[in-house]
Amino acid sequence: MELTRIGGPTVLVELDGWRILVDPTFDAPGRRYSFGWGTSSRKTLGPALPAAALGRVDLVLVSHDHHADNLDDAGRALLPSAGAVVTTASGARRLALPHAHGLRTGDTVVLAPPSGSVAPTLEVTATPCRHGPPLSHPIVGDVIGFAIRRAGEAQVALWVSGDTVLYPVLRRFARELDVDVAIINVGGVQFGLTGPVRYTLDGTDAVTLIGLAEPRVAALAHYDGWSHFRDGEHGLRRALEAAPATVRDRALWLTDGVPVEA
Repeated sequence: MELTRIGGPTVLVELDGWRILVDPTFDAPGRRYSFGWGTSSRKTLGPALPAAALGRVDLVLVSHDHHADNLDDAGRALLPSAGAVVTTASGARRLALPHAHGLRTGDTVVLAPPSGSVAPTLEVTATPCRHGPPLSHPIVGDVIGFAIRRAGEAQVALWVSGDTVLYPVLRRFARELDVDVAIINVGGVQFGLTGPVRYTLDGTDAVTLIGLAEPRVAALAHYDGWSHFRDGEHGLRRALEAAPATVRDRALWLTDGVPVEA
């Protein structure tokens, strides 16, 4: 497996002949985006690669379509040319693309390999996320993560956590997971309007989640590039430095724009 971090949550994954793009965000920095209910965030870093440089994209995973830090205008523009799009059930309705598959937590879609490819058939299962504190769903909307298996295999080849806090359902899921490579979204999102309430994992929670799931590799993403990250890269590095070696040794820092074997 090869991972190329493009910026924010956006990672290009090359898996057994599949080219998989996670949460495409390619807008230039500087713009402020509304997140609803009076909250907003400014994009501070641009993508390491332009969308035009990606080449063929067989599958796009969109954890949620309604926050611009996970799907922005330029990212949305490339969806029609992708082989398939997998997102939330509500997101698929909004995107209204013929090749979009909408999933609820626990649902699975089976995807045949690209035409002419010897790549394996993939099974993509929606995994649990809660993008904020208890009872925040009416505000933050539907969000999912993704567990990707080669058809017929029990082990998860790739788990994408999606934007989530650490909560009991996710803890139980992580304990039961047999996963090779995980992409963990961190950052500790907070907004001035809602005070100390967090909407994504901070570094301490990420350490806990990695310890529960025990992936062979835990690639770190979505901790910088936006003004709403309060814990950010510094908090994540502090937490990993203090973490047990059994967690610290699994962590993989990706350099933007540089392909890394995982």
